[in-house]
Amino acid sequence: MPNAEVAAKIREVVQQVETVIVGKREAVERAVIALLCNGHLLIEDIPGVGKTTLAKSLALSLGCVFKRIQFTPDLLPADITGTSVYNQKNSEFEFRQGPVFANVVLADEINRATPKTQAALLECMDELQVTADGVTHPLLRPFFVIATQNNIEHAGTYPLPEAQLDRFLMRVGIGYPAAGDEVRILEAQTRSHPLGAIRAVVSTEELLSLQDAVRSVFVHKSIQSYIVEIVTATRDHPQIEVGASPRGSLALLHAAQAYSAVQGRAFVLPDDVKLLGPDVLAHRLVLSPEARARGMDENAIVADLLNRVPVPVGVTKQ
Repeated sequence: MPNAEVAAKIREVVQQVETVIVGKREAVERAVIALLCNGHLLIEDIPGVGKTTLAKSLALSLGCVFKRIQFTPDLLPADITGTSVYNQKNSEFEFRQGPVFANVVLADEINRATPKTQAALLECMDELQVTADGVTHPLLRPFFVIATQNNIEHAGTYPLPEAQLDRFLMRVGIGYPAAGDEVRILEAQTRSHPLGAIRAVVSTEELLSLQDAVRSVFVHKSIQSYIVEIVTATRDHPQIEVGASPRGSLALLHAAQAYSAVQGRAFVLPDDVKLLGPDVLAHRLVLSPEARARGMDENAIVADLLNRVPVPVGVTKQ
């Protein structure tokens, strides 16, 4: 698929989502980037800023199977993946698929479920399959998990373990809208919700082609080394107890490829890596007890590292 056609298709998706999520181009683009990378997205912010709406509007703009799971403390792993049910007619157990068997799965308020239930998504997100009663069931392709969580309310919640966080390609926030954008939101929703007007602009087959096209974006060896130096710096930082793994390096590489495709380019620039670094790496870090006691922020630490690691110069397009 030509670069111009890829960029045009991506713009259509972004424009559809922006009819609902007003004035948040960066958050919308990050969500689309995670989708194009065949990764998963964690949206973390305060209540009421549009986390669930962003997830639903993105799903509706795709011609894919969409399922929503409302995570609660009494949710069981089988409620997500499915369960075996005894069929009296043929005297055999049959597997009933859970809501995870979809192209786009919204895991709403994921941190309200117990760690055991959260862990049910690990195999799904990493291996695109569900194993039940010793039988492996492949998931639909593409498979994209969008999870939301409230980052200020801790009562009745369970923090996501590091292994779970590492499965998400990116973690993004939305933030409050600007005053003018908030007025536009009020105007748009006076009589009806704009979600009802969103149409699917990309089919499942087109989405798979877009994901393939993103992987063909050229990445110079110097930029690959730049990514490794950034990730290595997270492992050597005195305020970081556990740095990013090679999965983080791959995530940053693929995110930079997708961002380049969104911009209509066939090659990655160092600035692409630097721009996406905090969104891709911050949630993968475990701060030291001293850093946590001082209230240090993972995003600020990653931003500081990005300013310290030398940027490659003279990068060619091929």
